[in-house]
Amino acid sequence: MKENALSIGLLWLRALAGAGIAHHGYGKIFGGQVTGLAEGVAQMGFPMPLAFAWAAALSEFAGGILLVLGLGTRYAAFFIFCTMSAAAFIHHRMDPLQVKELALAYWTIAGALILTGAGKFSVDGRGKCCG
Repeated sequence: MKENALSIGLLWLRALAGAGIAHHGYGKIFGGQVTGLAEGVAQMGFPMPLAFAWAAALSEFAGGILLVLGLGTRYAAFFIFCTMSAAAFIHHRMDPLQVKELALAYWTIAGALILTGAGKFSVDGRGKCCG
């Protein structure tokens, strides 16, 4: 029973956080925001700002979808973790907590999913023994 409760909690966490992150990535990719993001990336001092902007947008969009599915969860969470690290600790470093709290929340969730994996109610967990 405890394993089911944990997996249900992970499913809930993945579904809600993944959908939210994917929504933000969707806006960047299909809403024409990548160029503006690249300007921000350049201001942070990253080389190849357009490439990093696309990597960030794709990690949010594709990574969020993968979290919802529970497919390649630890890998998707790792890329989201890296993206949110840059957002929270570099881009928003001087901002008050209420400005950076969403990036910190996604960073925390991604870090937890790196450690736990997707749980058994996921594509990753398919075929694992249910107790």
